[in-house]
Amino acid sequence: MNIPFQNTYARLPARFFTHQTAVPVKAPHLIRFNDALARDLGIVPGGADEIAAVLAGNLVAPGSEPLAQVYAGHQFGGFSPQLGDGRALLLGEVVDRAGERRDIQLKGSGPTPYSRMGDGRAWLGPVLREYVVSEAMHALGLPTTRALAAVATGEAVYREAGGLPGAILTRVAASHLRVGTFQYFAARRDLDGLRALYDYTVARHFPQVEGPAHLLAEVIRRQAKLVAGWMSVGFIHGVMNTDNTAISGETIDYGPCAFMDVFHPQTVFSSIDVQGRYSYDNQAHVIVWNMAQLATALVPLMPDQDEAIEDFTALVHAMPDQIETEWRRAFGRKIGIAKAGAADAPLIGDLLARMADNRADFTNTFRALLTGHARDQFLDPAAFDNWEAQWRARLKAEADPEAVMAMANPAFIPRNHRIEQMIEAAVSGDFAPFERLLKVLENPYQDQPEASDLARPPEPAEVVQNTFCGT
Repeated sequence: MNIPFQNTYARLPARFFTHQTAVPVKAPHLIRFNDALARDLGIVPGGADEIAAVLAGNLVAPGSEPLAQVYAGHQFGGFSPQLGDGRALLLGEVVDRAGERRDIQLKGSGPTPYSRMGDGRAWLGPVLREYVVSEAMHALGLPTTRALAAVATGEAVYREAGGLPGAILTRVAASHLRVGTFQYFAARRDLDGLRALYDYTVARHFPQVEGPAHLLAEVIRRQAKLVAGWMSVGFIHGVMNTDNTAISGETIDYGPCAFMDVFHPQTVFSSIDVQGRYSYDNQAHVIVWNMAQLATALVPLMPDQDEAIEDFTALVHAMPDQIETEWRRAFGRKIGIAKAGAADAPLIGDLLARMADNRADFTNTFRALLTGHARDQFLDPAAFDNWEAQWRARLKAEADPEAVMAMANPAFIPRNHRIEQMIEAAVSGDFAPFERLLKVLENPYQDQPEASDLARPPEPAEVVQNTFCGT
């Protein structure tokens, strides 16, 4: 197996990470390898046994310098001054065919100095969930980490439910730099470390920026677009802590994430989000709060900190309008408006309100706008009819609304009940549902009649009420 590793992060000061190898596992076995992604990364895979050994951490590939990154973060609003990779190791970086630098990381590779008494392992369910959901997010066209491989460990992992089959995910990311990484050095008043992190971040992700204010503005721009994109496909991250907010603007850390079935703006799935901090509609507010924490961490880099606070505050306060603009554009396309303006917001909002009142399925309602059957999604079809007249009148000004909607409204999402069924089958040794989900979700915007069952909302007995972190 040949992975053309580079290790720029390992060249940063030693206090940025801890070098260590993975804890070997008993019997690594390859569940799935993403050949197409591997080709993009310039990886020559080799045989299945070798892939499994390397991506379980039993073998260290030539050129790899495994390390666990340290960072801090606000978790549900409370600040933890030291977190870090408690069950993950960065193997190194590669430069892909597009010239972009990408991290390759193992998740579930054993304890590190940052494990906080955890076992450092992952069980099969969360590994397969992240594999499916991250690849689906990529196919939906939203920035995300990717899944390169899933490997079974041949060992049990113990959680509340008892012994569960262990697994390791190989994750590919633009980087693993987080808001919490900046918070770690700022909290320690480690100005040299903060400067080194800033310089590295700019060189890697934002070579065009000129100063911390410009960096903050660019991160805000990416995050505003990302969260609006999540909302446009009914996605709920579930744990938007600052350590789970990537500077690159990618979706990262798929823990208790979920896609909505029935639309309701206050929907929460995460079992640990008891107050709804990270509910569907609150995501737009939380990301602004997270950017305020990044701004705070960047202030020490500025020569005039009072002026910096004023400038950074203005950038953060402008963010809700940016999110609103991105949200309006995304949802405008969902109803066939190529470039929605402020005057279109009431039309969008009215549809969503009627959907919530009528327990309409989020994905299927928008997809059905193409087929003329959207009213069938409403408990009271007249609620749709009353909206439709205004909508049809607005579409007369659009050149090709059907084409716009077809590219904005997926037919398939990774529905929670299908993921749970897939995990249950995999635990018993049947990976066919896992493979089928991946195959269908490769083309989420295409009608696939043979997979119509995967577009069906859950029956009452199939509804998933809670999702879990897996740690």
